[in-house]
Amino acid sequence: MAVLQTSFGATASDADDDARVSIGKHETGLAIRAEFTIDPVTGLLAPKLAGDSSTAEDPNQYMADTHCRADGPDTVDPGCLTLECPPTTAGGQTGTPVIWKQAPKAITNPGWTNWTPVTGPTCLYDPEPQNVLANIAARIINDFRQLPVNPGTLKAEPFPHTLRGGPTNFYTTATNQTFDITILGQNVHLTATPASFTYTYGDGTSLGPTPVAGYPLPENQWLTTETRSSHIYTETGNYPATITTSFTGTYSVNNGPPLPINGTLDLSTPPQTIHVWKTETRFVADTCDENPQSWGCPGTEPHH
Repeated sequence: MAVLQTSFGATASDADDDARVSIGKHETGLAIRAEFTIDPVTGLLAPKLAGDSSTAEDPNQYMADTHCRADGPDTVDPGCLTLECPPTTAGGQTGTPVIWKQAPKAITNPGWTNWTPVTGPTCLYDPEPQNVLANIAARIINDFRQLPVNPGTLKAEPFPHTLRGGPTNFYTTATNQTFDITILGQNVHLTATPASFTYTYGDGTSLGPTPVAGYPLPENQWLTTETRSSHIYTETGNYPATITTSFTGTYSVNNGPPLPINGTLDLSTPPQTIHVWKTETRFVADTCDENPQSWGCPGTEPHH
């Protein structure tokens, strides 16, 4: 059986992205190969990024069997005979029942088995259902970059005032987000995952891209504890700090397997102005309890 193997990129602007999804047309369906890595923090499968040298990959390839056959060579899943795929829009076309299957991608002509997260057939809506997955793969990065993904907020501790020479802790509130949209008449579920971060501290220095999202500290550790995303300002002034988050994504078509999106969505937060002050130390005769007007006590005017 001949296989036509085609790799899809996104747009000309994505020329630097390694293609991590490939589509192969078979007699009964469309085979999809996808590469994943294991996230060292969560332990979950995540899309493999360009330049990622990790060797932990999803070992399977996937196929939407347009003949809706079961595992046996001459049998048909009973659900294929009873499943109705009515038009999703007025005057639209009826759908085609398909069964999602998987097989080791190291095998050229594998024996396909049902993809277990989905039991029974689902529907694909297209005059040529064997082509619809390839058509979605060709445009998915553009649709991904149009999603209203929340970039989160850059947080600083302390804020808005910090001290020169002391570590200021930065972290982001960016989170995983999911979306359900329609592409080419198909129900597509997308997941946007914050994967790397670039901190711009506003004083000409930056950190990243880094996988470090940062985390909040107890207030009594502000200005004394350095974190992997903290920064020490060496001069007083007002600095606009921002963070750019690179989101990776996966998508699934009509409850099919999650496939990685080739490319990222990069979003920056609005600037947060950090006011950096200097500190002075002096010997005083009284504590603030003994003399609330003593130098350096709350509410007193600074002395020069």
